[in-house]
Amino acid sequence: MELANIKYGAVSGIKENDYTVFKGIPYAKAPIGELRFRAPEEINPWDGVYQADTFKNKCIQSELPKEISFYIKEFYSNPEFLTEGSEDGLYLNIWTPAKETSEKLPVAFWIHGGGFLGGFGSEMEFDGEAFCKQGVILVTINYRLGLFGFLAHEWLCQENEKGVSGNYGILDQIMALKWVYENIEAFGGDPENITIFGQSAGAVSVQTLISSQLTGNMIKKAIMQSGGGYKSPITRNTNLEDAKKIGEEFLEFANIKSLKELRDITSEELLARVESYYSHRREAGKEGHLFFPINDGYVLEDGYDKLIEQGDIKDIPYMLGCCKDDISVTSDGGESSPLYKGCIGFSYKLQENGRNPAFVYYFTRNLPGDDSGAFHSGELWYMFGTLKRNWRPNTSADYELSERMVTAWTNFMKNGDPNLNNQEWIPCSFNHPYVKNFDIK
Repeated sequence: MELANIKYGAVSGIKENDYTVFKGIPYAKAPIGELRFRAPEEINPWDGVYQADTFKNKCIQSELPKEISFYIKEFYSNPEFLTEGSEDGLYLNIWTPAKETSEKLPVAFWIHGGGFLGGFGSEMEFDGEAFCKQGVILVTINYRLGLFGFLAHEWLCQENEKGVSGNYGILDQIMALKWVYENIEAFGGDPENITIFGQSAGAVSVQTLISSQLTGNMIKKAIMQSGGGYKSPITRNTNLEDAKKIGEEFLEFANIKSLKELRDITSEELLARVESYYSHRREAGKEGHLFFPINDGYVLEDGYDKLIEQGDIKDIPYMLGCCKDDISVTSDGGESSPLYKGCIGFSYKLQENGRNPAFVYYFTRNLPGDDSGAFHSGELWYMFGTLKRNWRPNTSADYELSERMVTAWTNFMKNGDPNLNNQEWIPCSFNHPYVKNFDIK
């Protein structure tokens, strides 16, 4: 399938061995000019055939600081996979093994991490080939980040019919999900079998989408990797009033006097001013990482944990877990970390509310080549089946582990159960608090 006829026109992809990849399809209008700091708007149809043969811009973001050179080497060292940053960055990518539009294959909708400050859907560790071999379509997306994705301010609330602002990055994700729901049949996918999954800020995004009324019935399963969960150390409960105060403080610091000025200033200059603002705060001993999803009463009606406690999240199959040397891990070890406990706590809360408990995993493979252990994001190479792209001296045991993880993830995407024919991986319940360990054999 090299040509797909979607709602907006024809799209041409690139045929690989047993699948087709469609790169850089726009799912919303570029959020520039008057559309900056507004909810995403639907794209217009096009004439002719859209050539989806190149990964497009990532959403505008700061350069990675030198102090996290580890992650630069790990994921951002290959120029082949690096794209330019731009406000015109609302694109998605699709890998499909379908030969016909009628195949109704399960769909995996990936939301990248990066602390809501960085990242993009075409990073070198993401690829759909391994999923396609298992009969699953992979979709990856870009969404607005940092200030561009989450600035709240009274000016912006006043022009919004709901009286809210911020959360543009989450509204982008919802727009992309709606795009997939409405168009994925043209790529051989089943709109009634979409699994959303993400890692770190992507996992918090997943938790946001399963907690929001705006996603309706589009999500059938969800996976949260190293983020999200119950009482997770990386979910925040910033309300709209507090977010607006941050916005006011930033605009005062940046000497921006009007909404027109906020929209007229170049994206590069705006990014430079927000970086100065972060530095200023850090020098004053204050937190420098400020722009996150907001409990605005519209996208999110309450705090994450409260929504879990009340059972106000989707009643669907869940899978979640973390890594042995993940964030929030202290010298006491990973199993005492809030992230690990938050995964189990999430499953228990599901059970308390009369739901099916979740499948919980723990990735413990110390990646070869250095002493970084089973670090935050380390599992991505394995569950995407992209080990051959990294610099590490991977062994046959690493490839075997990767195969097991790809199989578990895609099995879950197919039918809500990571097992194939046996019941080795049981849900994590009060009576059987089972956590599946992933390591080399």
